[in-house]
Amino acid sequence: MNGRERRFEILALLEGAAGPVAGAEIAERCGVSRQVIVNDIALLRREGNDIVSTHHGYMLSRPGGTNRRLFKVHHSVQQVADELNAIVDLGGKVEDVIVNHRTFGKLEAKLDLSSRRDVRRFLDDLASSKSTLLSCVTSGYHFHHVSAGSEEALDEIAAELARLGMIAELLPYEREEGLR
Repeated sequence: MNGRERRFEILALLEGAAGPVAGAEIAERCGVSRQVIVNDIALLRREGNDIVSTHHGYMLSRPGGTNRRLFKVHHSVQQVADELNAIVDLGGKVEDVIVNHRTFGKLEAKLDLSSRRDVRRFLDDLASSKSTLLSCVTSGYHFHHVSAGSEEALDEIAAELARLGMIAELLPYEREEGLR
């Protein structure tokens, strides 16, 4: 099997998978090393395939049927990297940040963070500016729309954020204002 055939096989494998597929498993199926698979994934991404890396393996992001969930979280400024990295490490994309201020109303900003590199750039940009996190106006409470390739990935993200003690409960007025 040549490289082109192998990349076609990798895409077919990821399309048929219910969740992430380990790089070692892909390598074994294709009869090549793990490093060859890493290179193939990079080539497939350059060709426009939206392949997400998680600590469990690779998976395709499904734009048309992307699974999406709104998380309400609460944490300190010092825990931002932990929160965002936990989400992207499990294959999630942090689409935005929303705060629901009782006086100012709903404030939101687009983030589009899907890798540790994106998170690092976001935090570096923030550190080099005079701005603070949007969540600072609501004492650390905020929301993120998170998308992932599967409901299972979103469940893993929810479990990890809960393990980190970051999941917050919706308040009655937030339910009434449609933040679910």
